Amino acid sequence: MKVCVFTLGCKVNASESDSIVRDLIERGYEVTEELEKADLYIINTCAVTAEAEKKSRQTAARAAKLNPNAKIIFTGCACQKDPAPFSAKKNAQLVTGVFGKGKIATMLEREGVCLSPEDREFEELLPPLSERARSYIKVQDGCNNFCSYCIIPYLRGRTRSRSPESVLKEIAALSSAEIVLNGINLSAYDYRGKKLKDLVAALKDVDKRVRLGSLEVNVVDGELLEALSSLKDFAPQFHLSLQSGSDAVLKKMNRHYTAEEYLEKVRLIRSFFPFAGITTDIIAGFPTETEENFQETLRLVDSAEFSDIHCFCYSPRSGTVAYKMPDLPAEIKRERLDRLMEKKTVCRARFEEKNLLRREEVVVEELSDGYFVGYTGNYLRAYLKEALPYQKVSVIIKKRFKDGVLCEKYEEE
Repeated sequence: MKVCVFTLGCKVNASESDSIVRDLIERGYEVTEELEKADLYIINTCAVTAEAEKKSRQTAARAAKLNPNAKIIFTGCACQKDPAPFSAKKNAQLVTGVFGKGKIATMLEREGVCLSPEDREFEELLPPLSERARSYIKVQDGCNNFCSYCIIPYLRGRTRSRSPESVLKEIAALSSAEIVLNGINLSAYDYRGKKLKDLVAALKDVDKRVRLGSLEVNVVDGELLEALSSLKDFAPQFHLSLQSGSDAVLKKMNRHYTAEEYLEKVRLIRSFFPFAGITTDIIAGFPTETEENFQETLRLVDSAEFSDIHCFCYSPRSGTVAYKMPDLPAEIKRERLDRLMEKKTVCRARFEEKNLLRREEVVVEELSDGYFVGYTGNYLRAYLKEALPYQKVSVIIKKRFKDGVLCEKYEEE
């Protein structure tokens, strides 16, 4: 039987899908992660926005077109939030949620809706079987923050973490040149009193490049940055969630920091890593956001000098506190998003210019249009004419190119 495991949403979902893929292969199934003709589809859904839920549902129709006789198993956050629209799909066989994904390979004959009880401890999953240039290591799950706009804590449950020993064991088994530590709320990592800085310190002998997933402001301090500085090969890119540059809006969002505190952490990061790439998320048009609030966000973007911004319109999520707040007109949200996108373009260009003629290390991930393509440690998309896939290459950044920078191999004189 050929099984397609198709993933929507975050890197945690990707990590969990990798585990499902390995389990299926070890049980003798032919497995693909591309949306192509198969006998069975396992769709790992996302619910972070209404658009993500919509895409999750639409994927079922795409699968049915590829093989009208195939059955579909749905799993993930969108199913946990509301299994009914998925179980109603013509080809639906089974609907599961976010818990117990490690059991899916044993449930291929099950039918109906089967939502497992909430995990109290971290669910240990099989490590990925397929090797890539970059591997994502799930070290944490769940969230206790309850930001007023976010449905994920209601779906993923309370925070729980994986032991450093288990993390190190998985890393040692991988041949990837780079590993990324990720979680639903990575900053909340806490395994029996060991925090994120302690987990990072435990990786001091790892020879692979180490990158962190998304961080919250509160976790960034001198101890964490010292631990990162001590790694053999740390990728100095920090995805530091912002959401808004207005203190009034941050309070309504239930985000526990001010704009100035955020900027202090940006300055602290750059005191350790002057060429760090600092990326962020910003929501355009939160319900209480005024034009002046939005202007405060734009001013913070200028001050922070981000290397990139993931910006999107506010999406009402039923079950959250913000859902009860009056939504702004769609045209206002869209117009503010357009202005943020303009800032994003300027930020990226400035960061690329700042890095010209610097020596960097690139982990090559793919061959595209005659170029070997990968990422620098500070997360510039890099193009090279000469390289080998899945290897790390020393380069000199020569100029801005396409959606990143053109590089040449660095040759020792």
